[in-house]
Amino acid sequence: MDLPAIQAALRERNVDAWLFYDHHHRDPIAYRVLGLPEKLMVTRRWFYLIPAKGEPQKLVHKIESGHLDSLPGTKLTYAGWQELFGGLKQMLSSSRDVAMQYSPNNGIFTISLVDGGTLELIRGLGKNIVSSGDLVAKFEATLNDDQIKSHFAARDAIDQITAAAFQEIGHRVRNGGTTEFQIQQWIVEAFAREDLVTSDPPVVAVNANSGNPHYDPGSDRSAPIREGDFVLLDIWAKKNVPDSVYYDITWTGFVGSSPSDRIQEVFRVVRDGRIAGAKFVEESIAAGKTIAGWQVDQMVRGHIIKAGFGEYFVHRTGHSIGTEVHANGANMDDLEVHDERRILANSLFSIEPGVYLPEFGVRSEINMLVRSDRAEVTGKMQGEIVII
Repeated sequence: MDLPAIQAALRERNVDAWLFYDHHHRDPIAYRVLGLPEKLMVTRRWFYLIPAKGEPQKLVHKIESGHLDSLPGTKLTYAGWQELFGGLKQMLSSSRDVAMQYSPNNGIFTISLVDGGTLELIRGLGKNIVSSGDLVAKFEATLNDDQIKSHFAARDAIDQITAAAFQEIGHRVRNGGTTEFQIQQWIVEAFAREDLVTSDPPVVAVNANSGNPHYDPGSDRSAPIREGDFVLLDIWAKKNVPDSVYYDITWTGFVGSSPSDRIQEVFRVVRDGRIAGAKFVEESIAAGKTIAGWQVDQMVRGHIIKAGFGEYFVHRTGHSIGTEVHANGANMDDLEVHDERRILANSLFSIEPGVYLPEFGVRSEINMLVRSDRAEVTGKMQGEIVII
């Protein structure tokens, strides 16, 4: 836990305190931000208050009184519910606006982890609960220099694997045939050779299957890949070292010499929407503007709606990327939620618009890294359909 940085972030946001609360590991964010053991046996409620100024305070049950001893601050203990309520009242006596893992209307559901009864309890003490969403993003989804280097190392390997996978598809199609699952397993084997790890295997989807954004081929549900097929590859992985960061991309190709006019039309719409989103981020950061995730989604989605394909773009424009492929920073989202979290310096996210038709789907995904004064696309950008 970086106490001075947390307190500085609270003061910057004019928030009096950040209140952490857990039992039975309901809030994994608290354990990561505070640096607590994730396998700690927790059967009773604990609270930890970090004020914007001054010393933190702990409230723990008497039978688990040592659970927060690794953290700085004064300690109160309780056994009965009256002592618990009294302890909370004492802890919060100097605070009015209190951040918790809460999101209004459960909008950012990955952040909204505190149960309704506890929110009622804290509000009943006269406190104004605000979302910790931007605080969590700062301490969970901004990257240090080593993590950024690990992202680029994953990029170098994955960009090569992706290009080689398209070549492998062409070779196999013209020499005995192949399937989605077989190519997926070829990519998984390439990951092992490059010392890459992943949360899930990549997506290899042809024709109608590419119109399913989360299609997952398997040994028992895998389409053949043939001449004249449209192919989508969604590939994400990270280097097999501690605290490494993911690289996550989607490219599309066509087995043959001439994709149909319809495929090329949809590809251009998706590509140009992606370009519009990246340009908006680059220009906004260069101009010193503060932007939120919903604004990026709006820019990309507006382009695709204008082209007449809005009803087929059925997911957010992008997601935060970190040590998990879906991290806890701002998502590029004004569809599934109105994500008002700020895009912070040293954060990483995807821009990946998609149009999903019954006969095929196109997604084009890049990663963007934001610095204090500039933003950059971290890998190759697909400009045309890959001819396989």
